[in-house]
Amino acid sequence: MNEIRIIDNNFDKNIYNEKAIHPLQSWQWGEARRAMGIKVVRVGEFNGVYLKDVYQFTIHKIPPNFWKIGYLPRSKFPSKPVLQFLFDYGKKNNIIFIKIEPYQQKSKMLIGNQVLTKSPHPLFPNWTQILDLSKSEDELLNNMKSKTRYNIRLAKKKGVLIKEESSNQGFEIFAKLYFETCKRQKYFGHNLFYHQKVWDFLKDEIAHILIAYYNNTPVAAYELFYFNKVCYYTYGGSSLLHRNTMAANLLMWEAIRLGKRLGAEKFDMWGSLPPNYVPNHPWAGFTRFKEGYGGDFIEMAGSFDLVINPFFYQVYNFLHRFREIYLKIRR
Repeated sequence: MNEIRIIDNNFDKNIYNEKAIHPLQSWQWGEARRAMGIKVVRVGEFNGVYLKDVYQFTIHKIPPNFWKIGYLPRSKFPSKPVLQFLFDYGKKNNIIFIKIEPYQQKSKMLIGNQVLTKSPHPLFPNWTQILDLSKSEDELLNNMKSKTRYNIRLAKKKGVLIKEESSNQGFEIFAKLYFETCKRQKYFGHNLFYHQKVWDFLKDEIAHILIAYYNNTPVAAYELFYFNKVCYYTYGGSSLLHRNTMAANLLMWEAIRLGKRLGAEKFDMWGSLPPNYVPNHPWAGFTRFKEGYGGDFIEMAGSFDLVINPFFYQVYNFLHRFREIYLKIRR
């Protein structure tokens, strides 16, 4: 019988990372979150001394700081014994619920667990787009939309240059373009402190920065994660300058090529609308942009809440809906 226990901070991070299936489950991600002042708990499912699976989650205090919520992103779908362990842990530590968003395809799993509640407030989109990087570059180009191929050629013709600058200076350029984009699109994303900590802890092994230049001016930048043979497009930013150069199209193509060079078997676009999306949806623009590269639309398992305190769970959801309405009015 498997034993489930909390993994000590002195555990071998390389052994741990072999079992982590996503960068948000990596040891480095946990250290980044801990550096932000957030409590991180790593749970391991062991068969004797053999580590079978890992589940890394964070704990977040909510006013008045007695109650908390947990977040388990992009792990395997927890087994019933793991869910019971999480429930018992939450009961002892005043956790109202733990949000669970597995990194598994919906079509490849059966979700019939009565312990979990479908989350009314998912953090990850239910869909993503994934490219098969076992294909040759010619095959990848041929699978693209003709407009995307044209824009890549146009960017090259106009003299756009792509450089990998996985350095602190490269991060500063990326951050500037990223926050310009957030402000322009009125997107309430994470702040600079968050992104700086993520970069500080992932830069040597997981995170990469690619920058597009036009006439020596940075016009677009992406932060990519590479972890366990999958490359992820996580964050991107662009300038309003020289948008007619189609630099972002060439930048994405070079990101895909970088993934192949690193040894990735897949390229995950991180999030998307489903394939039958409506053209006027707020996410339609970036979904259409990603669709141009010829990946497959993949529906993920979804977002679930392990409810530990039913009464305060209802209170939390009511207040959350009120906050969403307030933010929409503010915009």
